[in-house]
Amino acid sequence: MSYPSLEACLLDLEKAGHLIRIKEEVDPNLEMAAIHLRVYEMGGPAILFENVKGSKFRAVSNIFGTLERSKYIFRHSLDAVKKLIKLRNNPVDAIKHPIENFTAGLAAIKALPLKNPINQPVTYQEINISDLPLIKHWPKDGGAFVTLPQVYTEDIDKPGIFNANLGMYRIQLTGNDYELDKEIGLHYQLHRGIGVHQTKANKKGQSLKVSCFIGGPPSHSVAAVMPLPEGISEMTFAGLLGSRRFRYAYKDGFCLSTDADFVITGEVYPEENKPEGPFGDHLGYYSLQHPFPLMRVHKVYAKKDAIWAFTVVGRPPQEDTSFGQLIHEITGDAIPQEIPGLKSVHAVDAAGVHPLLLAVGSERYTPYTPTKQPAELLTIANHILGTGQLSLAKFLFITGSDTNNIDAQDTLSFMTYLLERINFSRDVHFYTNTTMDTLDYSGTGINSGSKVVFAAYGDKIRALTDIVPTVLNTLEGFGNGHLAMPGVVCITAAAYTNAQDAEAQVNQLNAQLSTANEVLAGTAIIVLCDDAGFTAQTLNNYLWVTYTRSNPSHDMYGIGSFTQNKHWGCTGPLVIDARIKPHHAPVLIKDGAVEKRVDQLFEKGGSLYSLSSTQV
Repeated sequence: MSYPSLEACLLDLEKAGHLIRIKEEVDPNLEMAAIHLRVYEMGGPAILFENVKGSKFRAVSNIFGTLERSKYIFRHSLDAVKKLIKLRNNPVDAIKHPIENFTAGLAAIKALPLKNPINQPVTYQEINISDLPLIKHWPKDGGAFVTLPQVYTEDIDKPGIFNANLGMYRIQLTGNDYELDKEIGLHYQLHRGIGVHQTKANKKGQSLKVSCFIGGPPSHSVAAVMPLPEGISEMTFAGLLGSRRFRYAYKDGFCLSTDADFVITGEVYPEENKPEGPFGDHLGYYSLQHPFPLMRVHKVYAKKDAIWAFTVVGRPPQEDTSFGQLIHEITGDAIPQEIPGLKSVHAVDAAGVHPLLLAVGSERYTPYTPTKQPAELLTIANHILGTGQLSLAKFLFITGSDTNNIDAQDTLSFMTYLLERINFSRDVHFYTNTTMDTLDYSGTGINSGSKVVFAAYGDKIRALTDIVPTVLNTLEGFGNGHLAMPGVVCITAAAYTNAQDAEAQVNQLNAQLSTANEVLAGTAIIVLCDDAGFTAQTLNNYLWVTYTRSNPSHDMYGIGSFTQNKHWGCTGPLVIDARIKPHHAPVLIKDGAVEKRVDQLFEKGGSLYSLSSTQV
């Protein structure tokens, strides 16, 4: 089945029990987001808001809230898409099995974009930004944002849809210094195709034309987040996944997705920036206010009975987690095929994706050497850190085995295997003063920080402790320890003040533990945190706190640490300072009054009563 519109998809979801309607008037100021977060947490359906305060348009969220629902939406095309991606990685297979792969070839025909006449449903009415559902997601957000946009730009040197970029970059509609209905903020991060397009336009002193599509067939949203190889059009992929060609037209020099529910067109001029943010983001913190490109609004279009699509991000997992799961489902081994020797890779969602990356690779360089240590794994690690969005990884753990089947997707077993084998005096490799994820505030500034690679290979060198060693419960100046996972102990430290005090505290810790190497033989990592009980309570808590609140070059220490020939190592456990620092962004906290209003929708008589926790 192909969906010609967002509404067609929603009606199909409703028939299958994957959608619920909210008929009560709901406030786009925090309330809609709060409802979404609660329904997502319950594993609930897509949510159609039929009465949005201050807007005549309906809104929908949580469309991709579960992998099950995402696979249902694309149930008729998913296998063909996966087969085509496999054929791209192994074209010889197409020659060997032409009949078996015939259906994949037919599916590819639907991938070509289709140019339409300009008189299309999306241009049914011209509206203003202020007519839209202006959704504010978190209390400290700078205004209302578009969170499921498909942002379209073209290469000024090679115009046309086949060289265009479609990405999902958040858009700030109101607040800050933006002139309502005339200006909006365009936020994009490192390694995004739109940046290349703006750079080219800037060099020629020309404006960059931008079109923001909202809604339309669900395949368009997935295409906007898909990490496609350079040279493959997102519009082509959208047609392939949706079994319906991407339909477009041009008006006033701007490309319009004619199946979209809304289109916002505008221009970005060289050197025109305005403060954008704050925004409650997918790491579980606010991304702060920074200068980002200003988009001067040209026109805003809406189709008849248009539906505004949005999502809410926050501490993972959230709806964008399902995007990641769907991408993994579609691509399979595509990324390993791009990097020789790489077997599997896993960006850990619980840690905010980019802060923590796990990888499994081959180790084939020196089979004649009796000592087993990382060699090829280091080459693979460098390749990973030079490849697209994988290069944003902050902590990269990589291992391999000739005999064991290691699953990078199983975070606990992977980390256990690696920590049993890593030699902290040899296998820790820093990258300092480098770029990092725009949303990660653990570094020295926006887009700035460090990376570290932990590469482990060989025989098991330690049996990880499954209890907290007594010595870690009797430390002066530190709270009692809690076990987060085998070999990892969290201990509470005084609130972080500055780097000098932190170093003094670690020196104090080192002095107390420097003679306890034998007792700590099974302890691989000690995490200093504000609340050891919370951090160690679940594996996800440990992953979130530890890897989002630490900058490797500044916040990693070790018991018995040393520097030799510019290589850092330690003879005892690694120490990671994962306390909140003064320069970190605030943690996302829900608004209590809004939560009480939302409670009413889940009480008897409310639209969400059927989703109460006793009935899910």
